[in-house]
Amino acid sequence: QLQASGGGLVQAGDSLRLSCTAPGRTFRNYAMGWFRQAPGKEREFVGAINWSGSATRYSDPVKGRFTISRDNAKTTVYLQMNSLRPEDTAVYYCAADREYLSVLYDYWGQGTLVTVSS
Repeated sequence: QLQASGGGLVQAGDSLRLSCTAPGRTFRNYAMGWFRQAPGKEREFVGAINWSGSATRYSDPVKGRFTISRDNAKTTVYLQMNSLRPEDTAVYYCAADREYLSVLYDYWGQGTLVTVSS
């Protein structure tokens, strides 16, 4: 129900923007989250945005470098990633939930791979 896109291979210090869409369904009234899973590691929270876009929160490793935004008219959520580091290499997933502070999201999309070379 959710599709993440925009991943690719970049160099350390580069920027990349991921998108998350929901073809056939609207998540306008949902909070949206981004997660990532690096090889051999558990999935971790990256950040989230509330339904209106007025509030965002981020994990410490990405705070100040990543920005989440949403365009409810286009039903798209973005993850702008700047100053990428090799440790940001992971499969990135978007998810939706009615609760902005949720830790368990109801809807998940397929991931998109981000590889950051040193």
